[in-house]
Amino acid sequence: MDKELIISALRKEMHACGLAALIVPSNDPHQSEYVAEHWMARTWVSGFTGSAATVVITQTAACLWTDSRYFLQAEQELAGGPLQFQKQSGTGTPEYIDWIADHLQPGDVVGIDGYLLSLEWEKSLRAAFLAKGLKLETKYDPIRSAWHDRPALPAAEAFAHSEPLAGRSRRAKLEDIRAEMAKLGAASHLMVALDDIAWTMNLRGRDVDYNPVFYAYALIEPQKVTLFVPDAKISASLALELEADGIALKPYLETGKALAEVSGPLLIDPSQISVSIAGNITSDCKIVAALAPATLLKAIKSAAELAHIRVAMAQDGVALLRLCRWLEHALAAGDIVTEHAVGEQLASFRAMQPGYFGESFPAIAGYAGNGAIVHYRPSSDDSAILKPQGVFLLDSGGQYQNGTTDITRTFALGEVPEKAITAYTMVLKGHIALAQARFPRGTMGYQLDPMARMHLWSKGMNYGHGTGHGVGYFLNVHEGPQGIGSLAGGRSKQPIMPGMLISNEPGYYETGAFGIRIENLVVCIEAQETQSGKFLGFETLSLFPIEATMIDWTQMDRGEIAWLADYHRMVWDRLSPLVQGEELDWLSSKCEVFWDR
Repeated sequence: MDKELIISALRKEMHACGLAALIVPSNDPHQSEYVAEHWMARTWVSGFTGSAATVVITQTAACLWTDSRYFLQAEQELAGGPLQFQKQSGTGTPEYIDWIADHLQPGDVVGIDGYLLSLEWEKSLRAAFLAKGLKLETKYDPIRSAWHDRPALPAAEAFAHSEPLAGRSRRAKLEDIRAEMAKLGAASHLMVALDDIAWTMNLRGRDVDYNPVFYAYALIEPQKVTLFVPDAKISASLALELEADGIALKPYLETGKALAEVSGPLLIDPSQISVSIAGNITSDCKIVAALAPATLLKAIKSAAELAHIRVAMAQDGVALLRLCRWLEHALAAGDIVTEHAVGEQLASFRAMQPGYFGESFPAIAGYAGNGAIVHYRPSSDDSAILKPQGVFLLDSGGQYQNGTTDITRTFALGEVPEKAITAYTMVLKGHIALAQARFPRGTMGYQLDPMARMHLWSKGMNYGHGTGHGVGYFLNVHEGPQGIGSLAGGRSKQPIMPGMLISNEPGYYETGAFGIRIENLVVCIEAQETQSGKFLGFETLSLFPIEATMIDWTQMDRGEIAWLADYHRMVWDRLSPLVQGEELDWLSSKCEVFWDR
């Protein structure tokens, strides 16, 4: 449907509801980053396909805000359309609030679907609008009325993540959650986040592309657990397994009704539960507001989970090895190779590995200037052709039943600009600095962030995205509560704790020329104990050679060179038993260059 017609239809619905402005966010009722097509209203309205953005529509204007990861993508996808692109600074305060105030009159009403608005977000949004003389309304949803061909809720069945792979039984996980509830003085707890529910129940699903989750709510009470799921989501045999563990099933849409019957102290996570679902809680029910216990429990990977993840990393490294050999041969032969073809070929090599489920996100394969688009996604009909020269950035990941991967390598396909050599070397130095970091317990992500940036800063360079995000275990590739980034990023205020899996991915982007990023996944470990207390560090888990030809070795110190040698010995030790013949020779050639330094 034409975007002009969509916006016109929404304006009619807004007028009927008495709304002067409408906010269309990117999330679903579970505050998910990646959502099912049914909840892709922001994409339907704007045509922008990035995972993070906000649309605001008034009777006279329509704009989209997104952060620096998507600036170039948004400019391209919104070009010629009715929405004006606005750059979001990332300072912590949404710029669209001031924009709305500038375009409305005191007393005007701003609408947003209450199912898409968390309690935490509502509190800040309502206060901000109140300060500007505006009202916030959450009971109307013009999208529902205007989107006539809206996709249905996904109907795929959920499936069990077997206990040997899951590491612990769902009964044990529920015991841990109830123990945390007791510490907080809560008798009941409504679980909202889809990955929290999937992890706790040892279930996975196919409702959301790239994230193996399914739509559900879960109500944990002292003597029972109720899982609210759409019809036919759970098979009869799986329902019996859940019943044996004290878990009953009810329809997804009955969550609110059940919540209205809860009387004791109820634990909710204000950052997860929506205004509309929370509206069912009765006034005599004591609210305990806190981080959902499963969010932190699942972020701290168990020894069993980490053992499986290490296997997945090796499998992933073999897939990347085969992809790089394929690419080198194709370019040497003069074949036409597109960015999209690289992503497709990599997915096929991953699919050969045991336990492969799918990609953990769409491959970001950016050649030359496209590499500067941080979340660039080539399509089959709009994709650059790779040549034996310049810089190629490949950020990709796989979902395996024994782990989730996310790895970025930047390759020199031939001669590259001198500035790219400098930038690559500074990015690598920052990557190594973070990989080698030692820090006391209680250190937060924003305190580690400068380690990855300091060498770039020394050259007057920087990057606009975060340095690290949490990663799930056969779950979401972006997982909270931890992160490494600026102080403005909420996840960067979480202390980094042993067992947390997190990415280490500094970068640099030269618009129109090249993009550079080096990413490995690392796990926080206990590193040493001194008179000052216990210190933590990181163990690198991703396994694939780093591009050596783009390093300015004169800029590398002895410690950094030693780290590179040690890392590539580990890559060799872990991957060499899995390959043979020419593949083994290729791996040797990529690793030994670091051993001779």
